[in-house]
Amino acid sequence: MFISGYVQGVFFRENTKRKANSLNVTGWVRNLEDGRVEAVFEGGEQEVKSMIEFCKHGPPRAAVTNVGVLWEKYTEAYDGFKISF
Repeated sequence: MFISGYVQGVFFRENTKRKANSLNVTGWVRNLEDGRVEAVFEGGEQEVKSMIEFCKHGPPRAAVTNVGVLWEKYTEAYDGFKISF
């Protein structure tokens, strides 16, 4: 997924990781050079939907303007949730 708005410099990645860990969701999150945040989530359907809902608002200082979601087949490719650089 791609998250746009005021989403960098507001601890978006750290809060996303914390939320994913609390839901046992795996994957990663990273900042993009164009100011967006990109994330990949794997887990149960309800847990992934909870992550999407979280990303629609983000942490308190974020101002999300758009969230693009692309659903793909669950591959179990990730071991934990990481912040990528």
